[in-house]
Amino acid sequence: MLLPLALAGAYDYLVPEGLKLIPGDYVAVPLGPRQIVGVVWGEGTGEVSPAKLRKVIEKLDVPPMPGGLRDFVTWVADYTMQPPGMVLRLAMRAPGALEPAPLRTAYRLKEDAVLPKMTAARSRVLGIAKDGFARRASEFAEEAGVSSGVIKGLADQGVLEKVTFTSERGFELPDPLHARASLSPAQAEAAERVAARIRQGGFESFLLDGVTGSGKTEVYLEAAAAALEAGRQVLILLPEIALTSQFLDRFEARFGVRAAEWHSDLPSRERRRVWRGVAEGRVRAVIGARSALFLPFAEPGVIVVDEEHENAFKQDDGVSYNARDMAVVRASLGGFAVILASATPSLESMGNVWAGRYTHLVLPERHGAAELPEVFSIDMRAAPPERGRWLSPHLTEAIAQTFAKGEQTLLFLNRRGYAPLTLCRSCGHRLECPQCDAWLVEHRFRKELSCHHCGYTAPSPKACPACGAEDSLVACGPGVERIAEEVAELFPQARVALLSSDVLGGPAAWREAVRQIQDHEVDIVIGTQVVAKGHNFPMLTLVGVVDADLGLENGDLRAGERTFQLLHQVSGRAGRAALPGRVMLQTYMPEHGVMRTLISGERDAFLAREAEARERLGYPPYGRLAGIVISSPRLDQLQALARDMARLVPVSEKISVLGPAPAPLSLLRGRHRMRFLVKARKEAHIQGFISQWLSGVEVPNAVRLSVDIDPYNFL
Repeated sequence: MLLPLALAGAYDYLVPEGLKLIPGDYVAVPLGPRQIVGVVWGEGTGEVSPAKLRKVIEKLDVPPMPGGLRDFVTWVADYTMQPPGMVLRLAMRAPGALEPAPLRTAYRLKEDAVLPKMTAARSRVLGIAKDGFARRASEFAEEAGVSSGVIKGLADQGVLEKVTFTSERGFELPDPLHARASLSPAQAEAAERVAARIRQGGFESFLLDGVTGSGKTEVYLEAAAAALEAGRQVLILLPEIALTSQFLDRFEARFGVRAAEWHSDLPSRERRRVWRGVAEGRVRAVIGARSALFLPFAEPGVIVVDEEHENAFKQDDGVSYNARDMAVVRASLGGFAVILASATPSLESMGNVWAGRYTHLVLPERHGAAELPEVFSIDMRAAPPERGRWLSPHLTEAIAQTFAKGEQTLLFLNRRGYAPLTLCRSCGHRLECPQCDAWLVEHRFRKELSCHHCGYTAPSPKACPACGAEDSLVACGPGVERIAEEVAELFPQARVALLSSDVLGGPAAWREAVRQIQDHEVDIVIGTQVVAKGHNFPMLTLVGVVDADLGLENGDLRAGERTFQLLHQVSGRAGRAALPGRVMLQTYMPEHGVMRTLISGERDAFLAREAEARERLGYPPYGRLAGIVISSPRLDQLQALARDMARLVPVSEKISVLGPAPAPLSLLRGRHRMRFLVKARKEAHIQGFISQWLSGVEVPNAVRLSVDIDPYNFL
């Protein structure tokens, strides 16, 4: 029995006489003084005498966990070096889903009922009941204009009979033939290639590589249609919850009904309904965040990972996994197709294409009359903004021209809040998070300071907390709120929308903001990375990147690749309809390879250079990495453990260990942090090496040790 807990493995339990169980069954079992739900994982080990085993309490009335999902849980646990029960928790995160849906009571006219002495109230009730429909007592009472007591009295006398029903909404079936798109030859060829695999069955990984606006969505929706026609279920993974509502509209336009959605903002009742519907096969299509990968699909047919390059698919807390890579694993274990879609594919995915592991589908041109935008760099050394401003004269002039033509502008800055740093000009004190090694970010609209790492907040002070000087605190650097303030001063007549997770909360707010932009109720959009993905705004013709160099300040191995992907994606928001688009990059490094690639459009040459550099250094995808972070509230205890771990590193020709060193974010949530970086050749068994190493390490109770295979976050 596997339990959703951080335990070493499965537990043996005794099956009561008369109860038949198969692998995958959900059962209630005793654990200490409490009762817990687990999953039958296989035959017992026989290591414990039956006389000492505790009995299974009951089998739950829910379809067994599919074998493909059980295999996937085991695989993910082994790969991520996590207890399998912790991975199982990911597959059981739906409160109440394992319990039957709540039932409600209704009443209808009983056949051959003997009518009692009639009153006017009873006559009205029976007149309504003659249609044979069941109604709740309150509905009967309202329609007949009587009290609920009249209804219950007729039920007690056998005139009305009770019926029970579930109040849970059902799921409509998508129609694969509802509104088939008109595809270009390149789109049709790609769609047919995937559809043929789905009809034939079996595993295959596809990389759908198309420029922004090339119609990748239409292609993989046709693949989804093929899976639905074959009686299979569809999962489409999106990197951001904010994209869900817009994509649900596109799905409904294509298939006539909305798909089920799955993400952390769903109410628990809806999560229960969707989870159960997926398990029972009543849900045929799901659009969701990375956690949807662990839903119990009864008949999976295809998984689509849209914007596959996005870092948002990497889970850093708890079980560290990359949903893009794990989607390929789940499809492989289940024997069905997976599609990774992107205009800027990750180097890992391109490496798999070059190695022949992925089938490469290319859409080289924008769909219809739309053309790719022209991209220009603004050398901020030659054309600096006015003092106290952040937009160069060249960009403000372009905004004015765009506004005059009745078109829309997007200003992009991947930095939330008003300013990333606040300091005192009297004493130089910088406002820092008391729990982290990080500066507090000013959010002027909310009048508070916030730490974007731990969530700490405090009201914006009027005086310096160090020297007490009043009116001495100044904001350093811009965030999107500061750009919005500047735009309001420069273009007071323009209608401005600010899109940031700090300003808009929840899918409903995002849906309304997107609607306003699409309906041209907004002239200038200012946003963070959430505006770079998937949105289609026909009147948006100018994109201005306020700080194109920002991502290059991050010294990790993917800094150049990430910056290129993000800026290329946001550039792709311009000119997606008939109107031509322009992109202007404000940079202090116009000669940088990323800037030159964005202007020239020579993406493949850029990827080739990145691949060559990674291969030379033995970094992914040509080598393997694992991060090990240890943390403790006591620095001396942490340093002592780090020294002990360094002495115990096994000797290996294929694997080396860098560290220990303070983590770049050396204090987080009040805990000091140190890290090791394990670097291995591609063929090395990095998990086995780490297991051997850590088996000899005694970790104090106050210390936390986490292992991240294939890290993306190096903080």
